[in-house]
Amino acid sequence: MAISRRGSGPEPALRALLSQVHPVFMLPPLAASLFGGVLASGVAPVVAGLHVVAVFSAVYTAHVKDGYVDFHVRGEDDDHPLTERGCKAALAGVCVLFAVCLAGLWALVGVGAALVTLPTWLIGYHHAPQLDMNPVTATTGYPLGIAFAIVGGHYVQAGTVGATALAFGVVFLVLLSGVKVIDDAQDYEYDRSIRKRTVAVLLGKERARTVAFLLMATALLAVVAFSAAELFPPSSVLAVLAFGAVALVARRADPELATMLLVRGSYVFLAVLVAAVWFEPFA
Repeated sequence: MAISRRGSGPEPALRALLSQVHPVFMLPPLAASLFGGVLASGVAPVVAGLHVVAVFSAVYTAHVKDGYVDFHVRGEDDDHPLTERGCKAALAGVCVLFAVCLAGLWALVGVGAALVTLPTWLIGYHHAPQLDMNPVTATTGYPLGIAFAIVGGHYVQAGTVGATALAFGVVFLVLLSGVKVIDDAQDYEYDRSIRKRTVAVLLGKERARTVAFLLMATALLAVVAFSAAELFPPSSVLAVLAFGAVALVARRADPELATMLLVRGSYVFLAVLVAAVWFEPFA
């Protein structure tokens, strides 16, 4: 069975499979899982590892399924490294891996750990062709996965859904939804030509940009409010300042540059929040 469209044998197959590992999009969910664990009082390494691998499997599933649908089903993409059978084989393998992780979490923590982790895979598997055709679910799919990674990472360590973890999940859902609206605007002309209903296509580029920055501003204000309510550490406001500075620069940039800045700004945002929770410098 041919895996790669660019040659036969183990090496081309491995390259094709690894091509679906996109670090820019994969690292934040993995970091979110670990961040959720940091919010708990203690971290069990085996449990944390199982949850991280489960989240990785869910995101890998999303990438393979998205490529399969866009190239082999819809014919929207010009090229794809995996054959149709290769896509199905990769999906089968990674779904088995996710199931093994889910079973491990169930055995070590309980059924709640499995239930709070399962949505990450459901979102990834159904991103295409179901969720990506609706402007709301196309925008919130990836951010919602991040939110579940945070909440799930916390649950598998603490055995409960903590208010702080839930609040962080909501903040990232809103913030990254704004970033996703900007990201989708890069493909405005193409999405419009194939009648793909992103927020930019639905509202127009200018109004979509306004909505995007309102979402990000709402998330930043929520961090300040949660800090004032002592749900977040006081030093969390430093993350607001860091991301806010990036957002001000991105506000005048074109969608491609704005997306690049905001994605990297979200990395800084998460890093500062991790430091705030871990060290509590203003405590």
